Amino acid sequence: MKKNLKSTILLATGIITLICAYLMWTMPLWGRIPLLFFAAGWTFKVVAGESRFSKIPQKNKLLLLSTLSGILLGAGFPVSPLTFLLFIAFVPLLIVEEEISGWREDASKWEVLKFSFNTFVIWNILSTYWVANTAYIASFVAIALNSFFMTIPIMLYHQAGKVLPGKFRVFALAGYWIAFEFLHMRWELTWPWLTLGNGFAEWPALVQWYEYTGAYGGTLWILLANAICFEIYKTYKKEASLHFGTVGKLVAFILIPCIASLVMYFTYDFSDQKTANVAVVQPNYEPHYEKFEIPEGQVVNQFLKLSQLVVDSETDYLVFPETSVGSVNLGTLKSNRAIRSFKDFVKDYPKLALVSGVGGYEIYRKDVVAPSDARTSVRRNGDTIRYTVYNAAIQIKSDQEETPIYKKSKLVPGAEIFPYHQLFFFVKPLIDKLGGSMGHGTQPNRSVFHNGDMRAAPVICYESVFGEYFTRYIRNRTIKEGDGANLAFVVTNDGWWDHTAGHKQHMKFASLRAIETRRDIARSANTGISCFINQRGDIRQKTKYNQEAAIKSKMYLNDEITFYVKWGDLIGRIALFVSIIFFLNTIVKSLIGRKA
Repeated sequence: MKKNLKSTILLATGIITLICAYLMWTMPLWGRIPLLFFAAGWTFKVVAGESRFSKIPQKNKLLLLSTLSGILLGAGFPVSPLTFLLFIAFVPLLIVEEEISGWREDASKWEVLKFSFNTFVIWNILSTYWVANTAYIASFVAIALNSFFMTIPIMLYHQAGKVLPGKFRVFALAGYWIAFEFLHMRWELTWPWLTLGNGFAEWPALVQWYEYTGAYGGTLWILLANAICFEIYKTYKKEASLHFGTVGKLVAFILIPCIASLVMYFTYDFSDQKTANVAVVQPNYEPHYEKFEIPEGQVVNQFLKLSQLVVDSETDYLVFPETSVGSVNLGTLKSNRAIRSFKDFVKDYPKLALVSGVGGYEIYRKDVVAPSDARTSVRRNGDTIRYTVYNAAIQIKSDQEETPIYKKSKLVPGAEIFPYHQLFFFVKPLIDKLGGSMGHGTQPNRSVFHNGDMRAAPVICYESVFGEYFTRYIRNRTIKEGDGANLAFVVTNDGWWDHTAGHKQHMKFASLRAIETRRDIARSANTGISCFINQRGDIRQKTKYNQEAAIKSKMYLNDEITFYVKWGDLIGRIALFVSIIFFLNTIVKSLIGRKA
């Protein structure tokens, strides 16, 4: 890189980084400022270390190509409408991998790691910068770790290319990447936000076949399209001409699923299904400085005031957002003042069931052995109590003696769970001293709230990002046949991310869950976006961010089981099996090659 250009970039990005850091230090809410901070900071770091970044002669060209891949991935991901950029986003990175493979075999895997890490840091920054609004330090960790994890399937693909025939490499790429996404959803460091198939949340009409494949069908579609584009590039590079037959195959490969989906979209009919009258409340409390500081009585009055605008004698369900009421002893719900107020409200409406998120806890009696991760507190009288904290949802109905409770079980790493605390047990004393815990409590299976013929899935915030997990409200070993959820409520508190892309992405992902399960969804957010989503993924009655609101609509009750609900992430399991075969094949052939 020319010295003058390098100096100019460093000066500009350095100034931007410092200005953003100052603004984040002085401002209570940051909005999109972290996007500039991370982007400028990463550019400064890469350019400053450019001379040491790689020893490969054409490193600047490869650095630009890997950067282009990251930009295309970010530009194609919601809430951008340019979703079709995802069909070519991996091509520059695949060019980088091929160039490195032809340069120096013995050190190539580490070069692939460095350039692909650059790609995925940029993608993570562009699409999930808003995490910094929730937890500043955690955002650095999330971006760095997730970017590193994403390099693993690329490195495995690179290693497989040394022993596999060229025509099989595309299957190695698809297999390793989907296996990564599949496993990344199933451990305590989970972060499934950037699952490639989520990119089509911006255009749900084009992926109606998710009711068969789930989001991994979209991931497979994207990866295979990228592989075809890469082959077209290589052919053009070699022969200086385009094979229109291959280009035609690419066009057909993209258009046929779109056309099939549009046919499904326009012919899907749910008009003969039973309906429920559902109302949703958005109280609009800023979570960082307002929501948890307001007196409980004022909170209850706000909820009841908004509820009266949309509830009548025909309303079947009223939905409040996540943690609408805090510090609730789940063992003595009847004595909680806020819960009693809600109970008094529903008494005037015999049909009505109220679903609300609560921040709750359970205290263990002295004769009960508490879990190892339970919290400990000493009362004023010197007694020590052990308890577990839950992010939960409850249903209140006038004719129900017992209050059904569901405890959130897909927890946010860092915020609600300390990943693998059994392994890092030595950190527990420090966490206890700081007043934290090793995490929230969970429950082993999903629960369904009943109100006559209506069976509602109480999905809490982060849980709505997990496709197969979401299906378990409809079908799992604790739910009898025909007794699963026939509609779903997502209760959430997306205000932690401020007015950024985060809450919009979260809302759009729920469209994919609606398609996968063919269930209507009502979404109640503390502050935007509350809405209704039908079984085709159409979003209706969207509320605005930072405004109180109350909305109501008819929701259709569907008891049919989709292929995806029945079989779950079948594509992910097949990819995992294929990846194991490719991995073992690579190891065996590498060992044979060394001996030869």
